[in-house]
Amino acid sequence: MHITIRSYAGSTALADTMTAKASDVKELVSTVTGFIAYYAVRDGDKMTSVTVCQDKTGTDESTRRAAGWVKENVPGGVAPPRITEGDTFVQF
Repeated sequence: MHITIRSYAGSTALADTMTAKASDVKELVSTVTGFIAYYAVRDGDKMTSVTVCQDKTGTDESTRRAAGWVKENVPGGVAPPRITEGDTFVQF
């Protein structure tokens, strides 16, 4: 499995928009080939999303789609996220 973690600072508008359009976000991410799971976590004005796919091709597509969705749906946009990614080597 491949995991991508996107960390956004000052992303209250992003988290609010994702909450309001949760079904759109679900459709956008869950239709990626090899999709396994997606999580979004809010911590004050920070937001982190975690995408799990079968391989890097899936997480790369998820990142591409996320960037496009943010550009189209979040007024004023957000700063680019810090991205951490890699293949899992321990899981339970």
